[in-house]
Amino acid sequence: MLTSVYFEYNSYKLNKQSEKKLDSLTHLKSNLKFRIFGNCDISGTSDYNKKLSENRANTVNKYLQEKVGNNIKLESVIGLGKEKQINDNSTEELRGKNRRVDIFIDKIISAEEIKSGKSFASFFSKSVSQIKVKDTFLLPNVNFVGGRHVWFPKGDKVLIQLANILKDNPTMEIELQGHICCDYDNFDGEDLDLKTFNLSFTRANAIKEFLEKQGINPKRIKATGQGHLNPIAYPERGEGDFIKNRRVEIVLLKK
Repeated sequence: MLTSVYFEYNSYKLNKQSEKKLDSLTHLKSNLKFRIFGNCDISGTSDYNKKLSENRANTVNKYLQEKVGNNIKLESVIGLGKEKQINDNSTEELRGKNRRVDIFIDKIISAEEIKSGKSFASFFSKSVSQIKVKDTFLLPNVNFVGGRHVWFPKGDKVLIQLANILKDNPTMEIELQGHICCDYDNFDGEDLDLKTFNLSFTRANAIKEFLEKQGINPKRIKATGQGHLNPIAYPERGEGDFIKNRRVEIVLLKK
């Protein structure tokens, strides 16, 4: 899960709204890890923004440290400066969204909670008339480079096939569920391209964006991250098992 709090221009002071949001996080009961990342808009020099983003991250960390219980671990506090712009800064409202601290929240999972999951049938193994709402399917041959939301080239043909089915069935809605391998210390993995800790989501979202480019209405596609909770192969014994687990599955939401 990701949540963010926002700051005024050139400030690292928390406002009441941000304090209220952080207070709500301290009431979470699960065993959790928080990673805290400070950000800035593009105003000012790189060195100045690096320091400002660090101050923002440290302010959030200090506020949480005074309130969290033993069930929450504050794992990392990093200032990214102006590296992580989420929009073009063309208006004051958009610049305000870049003046933020992102908090990535991972559930701490014990080894006993992880079990080998089910390998589902291919989405293309049945006709649309035969598949049922809420059924889960595998996207065959769509597997990802380790630590990235980039799939191997052989997946392109499969995703074009998926786009064509969605075009031929304009009322169909789907959920794309992303998965990772290997990282069992955290709920989700680090996306090495984006430097965020939501790799299973960014994999699903990358396919959603691909389908949008093929002309599919994004309102018909939901992207979610499942972390490492449902590996096909566990324990993983080599690259073949890693590749199997780096995947995205489809849940049919509506026909």
